[in-house]
Amino acid sequence: MNSETGGRIVVTGATGNVGTSLVRLLAEGAEVGSVRGLARRIPDWSPARTEWSAVDLANEDSDLVKEFEGADAVVHLAWAFQPTHDPAATWRTNVLGSIRVFEAVAAAKVPALVHASSVGAYSPGPKDHMVDESWPTHGWPDAAYCREKAYLERSLDAFEYEHPGVRVVRMRPAFLFKRESASEQRRIFGGRFLPGPLARPELLPFLPDIPGLRVQALHTDDAARAYQLALRSDARGAFNLAGEPPIDAETLGEMLGARPVQLPRSAARTAIAAAWGLRLLPASPHLFDAVLRLPLMDCSRAHTELHWRPEHTAVEVLEEFLHGMQQGAGAETEPLRGRKVG
Repeated sequence: MNSETGGRIVVTGATGNVGTSLVRLLAEGAEVGSVRGLARRIPDWSPARTEWSAVDLANEDSDLVKEFEGADAVVHLAWAFQPTHDPAATWRTNVLGSIRVFEAVAAAKVPALVHASSVGAYSPGPKDHMVDESWPTHGWPDAAYCREKAYLERSLDAFEYEHPGVRVVRMRPAFLFKRESASEQRRIFGGRFLPGPLARPELLPFLPDIPGLRVQALHTDDAARAYQLALRSDARGAFNLAGEPPIDAETLGEMLGARPVQLPRSAARTAIAAAWGLRLLPASPHLFDAVLRLPLMDCSRAHTELHWRPEHTAVEVLEEFLHGMQQGAGAETEPLRGRKVG
């Protein structure tokens, strides 16, 4: 971006978890002249130097080239997690919609594309040491989320080969949380009617300790800073993003004051599968299988090349998120609307 004239950045999925953090950060930065946020529903929220367009990536008639013309970079964040019982629907939005974004970036001659990949794109990996960005990205094929993220990694491989003049950055963050996303994520993974106050530690008689349940978390604002740094730089390629320490039952037990009790993986999966089959739980057992197999990520490349380090620990992230769930926290956009149940 030209810091003297101010760059023009287009952000898809601008009203979601990462989008709201990134748009706010870009609107505050002197190096950005304008931000165009694309979302299915235009919000009441009006950050400085930001304009909105109502765009549904699942709609083949959306004129993305028109939206991207004159942009210095496109940041592609849009993603649909549901309906988990209809993988063809999420494929249309996430995969086919993303491919339309890539094609429009090339047609509009946008010089940079920053794409939101995920730890979910990675093939199963170790839980006792960390892997860098060279780890295979074939996902866990039984989980739609991982399958879609992995497919887009292959699509970007082809895109970079065909359009070497476009600078492509692939962000692979860990699980992203912030206070304002608590209500949305409760609805996505726990269900619309799961009471947020159930996230109170004193209501947990014990904490299930499931083999393989060791993951990484990151504050959404920290992820947004990494996107901003990528836009400011000439960086290319993939970057792992995660906070410390890795989260497991022992860490959660200390945080919540609950005693970890070992629970067989099969028992936990059976319960999740039953609830999902009865449509009581949106999160599928296939995603549960994937989470147990995700590798831990080494973020050295982001530290060295982007000069990025998270400002929040993973424990601080989860504490903020749990408080948000209890309070029905949200934001001024349709995806992040707050709602307290119970």
